[in-house]
Amino acid sequence: MSTNDHEAFWSARYRDAGDNYLFGTAPNKFLAQQAARFSAGMTVLSVADGEGRNAVWLAEQGCQVTATEISPVALEKAAKLARGRHVATIEATAGPRVDFVQADILNWDWPVAEFDAVVGIFIQFASADERPRQLAGMKQAVKAGGLLLLHGYTPKQLEYRTGGPSAVEQLYTEALLREAFADWEILRFAEYEDTLEEGAAHSGRSALIDLVARKPGAV
Repeated sequence: MSTNDHEAFWSARYRDAGDNYLFGTAPNKFLAQQAARFSAGMTVLSVADGEGRNAVWLAEQGCQVTATEISPVALEKAAKLARGRHVATIEATAGPRVDFVQADILNWDWPVAEFDAVVGIFIQFASADERPRQLAGMKQAVKAGGLLLLHGYTPKQLEYRTGGPSAVEQLYTEALLREAFADWEILRFAEYEDTLEEGAAHSGRSALIDLVARKPGAV
């Protein structure tokens, strides 16, 4: 898909949800379990953040968050969620803040060594050809000694069909992720099944995979 096609597809999904949030307003379960890895003042990039549930939660942990999203509809809902949770969406001198940025991460000029952590939660829309460029951009954005957190579905998810893409090449395998992060320190790697209740779009038994990795270099 082109950038315009991606934007139209996701905007239609978020618009069709009406006042509801497609993936809910609570943070992703895996991300919330990693709360101890985030501290006040950390700079965090949340990739393809959707309607803001993860970015707002990260800001509530005291982080200074940048959240990318391709859909202007999702960004409007994300800003509304942030306001309702008393999270600033513009430059603030103190307190939690999220900078929402409209961007197509498959065609984005990724920052270089700018963030203490980069987070990718269910961002499995890249094709097999596009994924290496996407992961390289995410890795590039992390400071030396910083973290990258990735969470998504495995191919077994195609049996459950409770969320995620329908194309097997868009799903994560252990071999794929270990190869992609062979030059990083793996802090957590887990492949498992769990029941998700994250809005209408992620609901039911799911086949999941987690990765937390540290970029080489000084902390």
